[in-house]
Amino acid sequence: MVIGTIRVTLHLPNAGSLKAKRHVVSGLLKRIRHEFQVAAAEVGDRDHWQLAELGVACVSADGRHADEIMAHVLRFVERSAGEAQIADVSTELIRL
Repeated sequence: MVIGTIRVTLHLPNAGSLKAKRHVVSGLLKRIRHEFQVAAAEVGDRDHWQLAELGVACVSADGRHADEIMAHVLRFVERSAGEAQIADVSTELIRL
C-alpha cells in the first residue's frame, strides 16, 4: 500500500480578508475532492489572509499510480486556482 501526499502553498494576493480567502480555498478543495476522489484539506496558514496551505492524499496499491494522481492534482490546481499563485509544492510517497 502506498499513500501519496502533496502539499501546495498558495499566495492569494487579492484576498483582503479570511472570508475572501476561505471562499477561494473551499471551492478549490471541493473541486479537487470531486474530480480525483482524494482527501483534501487546508492544513496550514489558516489565519493568514493571503496564504493557504493545502494538503491532498490518496491511497493506492501502486506508487506510480499514486504519483500520477498527485501530478494530476497539481496540474488541476495550477489551472483552477484563478488569482492564486503557487508559492511552494512538496510531494511524498509513503510505502506501508
